[in-house]
Amino acid sequence: IIAHLETLMNYADRFYHRQFLTHKKVNHKILDRFEKLLMDYFKSDAINQTGLPTPHYIAESLNVSVSYLSRLLKTLTGQSTQQHIHDKLIEKAKERLSTTELSVSEIAYELGFEHPQSFGKLFKAKTNQSPLEFRQSFN
Repeated sequence: IIAHLETLMNYADRFYHRQFLTHKKVNHKILDRFEKLLMDYFKSDAINQTGLPTPHYIAESLNVSVSYLSRLLKTLTGQSTQQHIHDKLIEKAKERLSTTELSVSEIAYELGFEHPQSFGKLFKAKTNQSPLEFRQSFN
């Protein structure tokens, strides 16, 4: 019985991982749509009105479940949905810091943060430098 259960578990595991291999084209389409959705979200006024997009919002917009999107992104990129959102946010923050004279607080509010300190902590965690240090590296 144990040998049969082990065989069954091996088949289930192979089947589970195969879904990501056999649907590569679809997966890449979802990844492309995911990237476009994030770009559009950060370009629009939505971030000022509703704050950062959540993994639930992204999954719902892509018509997939949160867990499926999370597993897919982890398999294809090695990062979670939240990490992707944060990376896109940091990219946008770097752009704003290097091309505008807005204060760090103004940029934080613009990017959907209620507290500039939270923005500063995330920025430093992702880039190993504070927003001000990043801005000064351009001067």
